[in-house]
Amino acid sequence: MTSRRRITAALVGLVALVVLGWLARDLFAGGGQAGPSACSTASAQSAVPGAADSKLQVCPLSSLPKEAGNTWQTIRAGGPYKYPKNDNVDFFNREGILPSKNRGYYREFTVPTPGENTRGARRLVTGKTGEVYYTGDHYKSFIVVDTSR
Repeated sequence: MTSRRRITAALVGLVALVVLGWLARDLFAGGGQAGPSACSTASAQSAVPGAADSKLQVCPLSSLPKEAGNTWQTIRAGGPYKYPKNDNVDFFNREGILPSKNRGYYREFTVPTPGENTRGARRLVTGKTGEVYYTGDHYKSFIVVDTSR
């Protein structure tokens, strides 16, 4: 094999490894949102707080990354939070994806992402009347979380 072919083969192999590593990271880190098979339309889940007011998918808490369940348990316990300056603070809904409410209605909480050195992109957002929303992409999209499942 010539030197040029060896270099080409090594580069192709390196690119393949990077792509596989990237895909494996997303797969094992819980990705972003829940899989569509676990979720349903808001109208089918009107008993879930927040479902009737939004047109968002409703997904069971059990279908989200396990860290979301751990964060939910911490919220229910009233803390302590891993990021006390950033958790249990006002969420302003600047993106306008969640139903429009007065300032102070929503609170946000970090859902840790394995392998991240920062807070990552995942959050749970709660509303004053029991709604729970999840974003895996830092507020670009949300789902309603059914915490009973």
